[in-house]
Formats: sequence, structure tokens, C-alpha cells
Amino acid sequence: MVTPKSGPKPAIVWFRRDLRLADNPALAAAARSGAVVPVFILDPADMPGGASAWWLHGSLAALAADLARLGAPLVLRRGDPARLIPAIAREAGARAVFWNRLYDPAIIARDKALKASLAADDFEVESFAASLLAEPWEVRTGGGTPFKVFTPFWRALSARAPLPAPLPAPKRLTGLAGIASENLDTWNLRPARPDWAGGLRAAWTPGEKSAAKRLAAFLDGTVRAYGAARNIPAIDATSRLSPHLHWGEISPRQIGSSAEAAAIAHPEAASGVAAFLRELGWRDFAHHLTFHWPEITTENWKSEFDAFPWAGDEAAFRRWTRGETGYPIVDAGMRELWTTGFMHNRVRMIAASFLVKHLLVDWRRGAAWFEDTLVDADLAVNRTSWQWVAGSGADAAPYFRIFNPVLQGEKFDPEGAYVRAHLPELAALDARYIHKPWAAPSEALAKAGIALGSNYPHPMVDHAKARARALAAYAEIRQSG
Repeated sequence: MVTPKSGPKPAIVWFRRDLRLADNPALAAAARSGAVVPVFILDPADMPGGASAWWLHGSLAALAADLARLGAPLVLRRGDPARLIPAIAREAGARAVFWNRLYDPAIIARDKALKASLAADDFEVESFAASLLAEPWEVRTGGGTPFKVFTPFWRALSARAPLPAPLPAPKRLTGLAGIASENLDTWNLRPARPDWAGGLRAAWTPGEKSAAKRLAAFLDGTVRAYGAARNIPAIDATSRLSPHLHWGEISPRQIGSSAEAAAIAHPEAASGVAAFLRELGWRDFAHHLTFHWPEITTENWKSEFDAFPWAGDEAAFRRWTRGETGYPIVDAGMRELWTTGFMHNRVRMIAASFLVKHLLVDWRRGAAWFEDTLVDADLAVNRTSWQWVAGSGADAAPYFRIFNPVLQGEKFDPEGAYVRAHLPELAALDARYIHKPWAAPSEALAKAGIALGSNYPHPMVDHAKARARALAAYAEIRQSG
């Protein structure tokens, strides 16, 4: 056991998806009490998908450097937190264990059991609110029940404003030498053979400093046009903070407080800030739903969809994952996802709708693919959003609202700039046909170097027929229910 030479016993700070120094109440509590032992545990039972694992490596490297600079090296271990946290606490001679709360159903159960176990062994143990604008149990209807519809939820959440001021980052930490740590590089979170992460490296820089810079740049200019421009995938009109937020490199309170300040300082940005904060509220709503109804992550919210006749077409699913559906706006989104670990939110809705409604593939298959390929793969947001698109979820879009991928492309990418950026095989095609290349005259295709069925596929389904099939399947479950 390693113990400090003098002073109070140290405190363990268990980092999870709060990989930052600022506005970190668990870290602040430990710093107030004396020596700090920062710990991150890679739990094999809770491994992130490939793209998120790539991000995690970079985020941990940045956090480790920041903690070392302040005087408290980060301890890395692999294994079951229920075993390792008490073991590290005993090894360090710690008196307390602190962490910030997470709300995934399995994590809640694990944390409750660990907290009870630590308390039984006479450790001081405390968890803190740091991941949402409000705790899931704090926002209730007038009747005291959880919300099921977003708009009244957001009204109630907004009424809690202004947000408390974020906590500053500690200027200095007292660390503890001699605690064994694993080497981050041996965790193999980043691909090597083959190294498929070139697009991720080009698009992203994980870490708290990068998150702060991205927020500042967004609020300094982009947010002014956010309300309308956020639906145009070809332009950089969104914050792109979601992966930083997922890994806790920046907190919702930091984002919300900075956004509120920007709206006051620049009244012309107020409407854009309001639209942006509403999107931040949707994240809270997703966690609110999964906290009160944890089965929403795996089961249809609306039980009538349990009888839905999913096609289970594996070949169709694989074509969708590769961006080979023959519908350019869908394929561009799937290629963007594969290359950068990200997809524009409007295109996420279009691509998800296509899988569920045009191909009749179960929304859970799509959700799992997103979780493996997104750098911002948040369980609650991803699963509730997929159910929203599928029509099976809380406050969901009606199932009969079936996006026409051609019309969606023409509306939100009228010149085809987004498609050209991610489908170079269509880059030379006239904008009139960019979202429906099968309708282009043969001479226009030849001029653009396109051979349908060769270097770009024919549409895998006819929209009108696919729509009719989806509506018939929906009518079938409505009648049987």
C-alpha cells in the first residue's frame, strides 16, 4: 500500500465520460480534501465501438497530460471496476472515492452496487451531477410524473435557467506517486493493421482544449445562422461538439452558460442560441427517457411494433452500411460516417429512415452500426433517436412520415455539394440529376464518367414501391393490435 508522507488520506477520482479538468465536481471535491489519485478503468464489458475507441485514446492522452502537468498522474487499469476501484483505493490508502454520475441502465446498476460495497468497507463515497443540464429525476410534469413528450419537457427544463456557473479547473493538484498504471498504447484503442482512422485524424482533435476552442468558434460566429443553416449538410453550420460532449471533455453546463452569455452579448445571435440550446435539451430528454424507462434502449417503446414484419435482409443492410443504396444523399451520409466517424444530423434522419422504412430493417441493427462507427455514440441519444425515426419511440415521428431521399436531397443539398464531397464518383454530374442519377440522360452520365451499375449502383429499391410496402406493414400491425 502507498500512503502519503503526511496529511489527510488521498481520494480516488474515478474518471469515466467526464474527461476534463474544468466543471468536474468529483475532481473538485477530491482536490479540496488533499491528495488526488485520478483513475480511469477500461471495462471489457463496456467497450466502445471502433470509432469511439479511437476518440477515447486521444481524450485519455490529453487528460493524462493535463493531470500530469497539475501534479497528479492518471492511473490506467483494465478490468472490472467493481473489483479494481476498491483494490486501487486500498493500494493508495485512500479514504474516499468520488465519481460523476452516468445514466446508462447497466452503469446505474453497477454504480449502485459499487457504492454500497465501498460504504460497507468504510470508504467515503460520493457521486456528483456533471453530465446533464438537470438530473433525470429533477424534471417532472405538474402531476409529478416523468415527461414522455419533448416540448413540455424542454419548457420545464428551460424554466430552471439560468444555469449555475461552471466550476473552474484546479490550478494545482497534490498527487500520489507509486500507484501502478498500464500503458495506454497497449490497450490498442486505435487501429494499426489496417489503419482505417486517417479520416478521423483529419476531422477531429480529441481533448478538453479542443472542445473549448470548438465551442468558442461556434459561439463567435456560426451560431448566428444556426436556426436555419443547421439543416444544410454541405456547410459547417453546427457546433460539432457531440463527441466532445459524449466523452465529457466539456460539460452541458459549460456549453449552456457560454451560450446564454453569447446571446446576451450579441442579441442578433439569440435565436440561433435558442435553437442550439433546444438541441442540448434533446440530449437531456434522451437520458430522461432511458433513466425512467431503461427498456427503451433495447425494446420498442410502442409495443405494437413488437409485431412489425421486419425484412431481415442482410444483403440490403450491408449495402446500406457501405453507402451503396443508389440514393446519393443516403450514400453520402454513410460514406461520411465511415470516413470521419460523424454524420450530419439531417442526413442521419434520412439514412435511418431509409434503412427502417425503405428496407424494413429493424432499427436496432442501424443503432448498433451507428454505435460502432460514430465518434459521438451516446447510448441514450442514439437509441431514442432511432426509435423516433422508426415511429416506435417516445414522442416519435409518425411511422407514415417516410422521407423521400430524392426530395430531401434536393431540399437540403440543392447544388449537390454534400453529395459531391462524399461521393466523388458523382462529382461531375449536373446538379439537376445529382440526387437522381438514374434519371439523367445517357449523354449526361457519360460526360460525368458515370456508368450506373458499375461505378455507382442503380437504386436498390423504388421509392414509391418501398413506401407502399412500409405503409402496408404498418397497417398490418395496426390492424392486429
